[in-house]
Formats: sequence, C-alpha cells, structure tokens
Amino acid sequence: MRKLAILFFLLLPTPVLAIDSEEEIGCLVEAVYFEARGESLAGKVAVINVILERVDSRYFPNSICGVVHDGVYRDGMPVRHRCAFSYWCDGKPERFGNLRDLGEVKKAVEFFIASGATIASVQGATHYHTPFVTPYWIFAECMVYLGQVDNHLFYAVSYTHLR
Repeated sequence: MRKLAILFFLLLPTPVLAIDSEEEIGCLVEAVYFEARGESLAGKVAVINVILERVDSRYFPNSICGVVHDGVYRDGMPVRHRCAFSYWCDGKPERFGNLRDLGEVKKAVEFFIASGATIASVQGATHYHTPFVTPYWIFAECMVYLGQVDNHLFYAVSYTHLR
C-alpha cells in the first residue's frame, strides 16, 4: 500500500519544460547525481523540480545548465563555496564514480521527462539543503519552509516579500 501512495504522490501532473537538448539533460543528470544520488526516486524528482522551478523563475538563469552552474566566477572558474549547488564549486572534480547510482539517476531523469512528475508537498521549491547544514538564506523573511523529502529540506520564496 505504501508504494501506491508514493507513486500517486509522484504522478501529480505539472507543466513540463521542453528538455530536448542533450547538454541540458547532461547538466540535469550531473546535478541530480551529485546532489541526490543516494535519495529515493521521490528525492531525486524533488531536486529536479527545484532546478526546473529556478529555470522558470526570472530570478535565476533560464537554462538547466545555467541554473546548476550558477555562482560566482573568477577568471572563468567557479569560486570555491560560492555556487548555488555545492558540488559545482567544492574543489572536487565532477566524476561519476558509481555507475549503479548513475544509472538510477538517469532513470529518474528519464522518468521525469516522460511524466512531468512533481512532489506535491514541495511543489514550488527553489531552494533546499540537508539537515546537516544551516544556510544563511533560511533566515530570510521571504523563505517559506515546505517540507522534507528524504535527506533534503525544501523552501520556496514568498515573492510578496520581494516587492
């Protein structure tokens, strides 16, 4: 019974951005691998939803690669620990070390592209973090906590505070 509830939870329809570029799919796979490879399908889809919410927002870059590689750059290189997604500027090379996990991430991305799935409890989230860190931005008045999926806490921006 629990699996049925989770599938229903995932298959709520949502508008799907056209993701037809191999480069954009590659950036999405990369981000999900480094941010959520150990998470369930729901956890991976929740991270995908955040990335696409950012793409759809005027406050972030308008492409998947632009969103996942967003940050402060110096001489063409990301400044360490000054990126939107921590893996991108943690000083470690982006290598897919676990092929099984990479396969699971690719399946999650394919599932999302085919279904447009969303996680209802965190729909609209543009930010997330693990419970092991406390980012400064969670204290901003405009941040609204939406909930937790697996090992990530999700937040949306209340744009009424930004006017």
